Amino acid sequence: MEIYRLRRAVLILVVFNILTIVFFLSRPDWKSSRETVATVGNEKVTRQEWLNELETKYGEETLRDLIDKKVITTLAKEHKIKVSDDELEQELNMYKALYGMQENLSGEEWEERVRVSLLLEELLTKDAKFSEEDLEAYYQENMDLFDLPSSYHMSQIIVKTLSEAEQTIKELEEGSTFDVIAMERSLDEFSANKGGDLGYIREDDETLASYIEEAKQMTPGSWSNPIQVDGGYAVLYLHDAIEGKRYTFEEVKDQIRRQIAIEQMDIPVSARPFWDEAEVSWFYEEKAKQ
Repeated sequence: MEIYRLRRAVLILVVFNILTIVFFLSRPDWKSSRETVATVGNEKVTRQEWLNELETKYGEETLRDLIDKKVITTLAKEHKIKVSDDELEQELNMYKALYGMQENLSGEEWEERVRVSLLLEELLTKDAKFSEEDLEAYYQENMDLFDLPSSYHMSQIIVKTLSEAEQTIKELEEGSTFDVIAMERSLDEFSANKGGDLGYIREDDETLASYIEEAKQMTPGSWSNPIQVDGGYAVLYLHDAIEGKRYTFEEVKDQIRRQIAIEQMDIPVSARPFWDEAEVSWFYEEKAKQ
């Protein structure tokens, strides 16, 4: 089961990780090869030099990700495989509670990653069938996976004194941005580098019990009063709260079928096996033939 959890986390976090280069290369207003993107003294760095460097470093990996995504969505359509909004919401909530989501992505980007991940799993396991008894036995043996505690997506700003915490709150009330203040001021370097973002914190996380208790009294989009912590005071921001839930067997039966099938396959969860079916040809393959 731990192997599958790791696969699921790696799949969603890594597969289809379309890098910034794709955005840069696709914008029609950024096609000018002579445009200057930086200067060093009298020397210029052109857009073409920059894009060439990005392609050299990330081009093959990025193109693979783009192809994988296109293969999955194309074949899913051919096989009439869809992901419902309820399935997507359930998977997102379970992922947040089990793994947290600290990567700097918007809600829509996370939804897209999870949706494509589910389509891939359905493609890989579309022919797998198990008895109702086997599915229910798996459910009973892995109940902890389907009994999720409440989770809270929080950010923090840590300062040394109470007066600094109060000043921080005053600045927030006057319109300052939480993540900017966190990067400039927070004493916790790890979270400060991400604008104070702590990701999703489970209700049963005893190391942050005081944060959880505070979060229970907050509404998404609000910040807390100063909280005394080791080494100073914290001001929290609540992005999102997910109410805990125990999923019934019927709610997760399809997910269990996919899980058992993937565990038995014992192969990487990847779109690569479908490239031939999708008749993929790509730049790096042609380049290798030259």
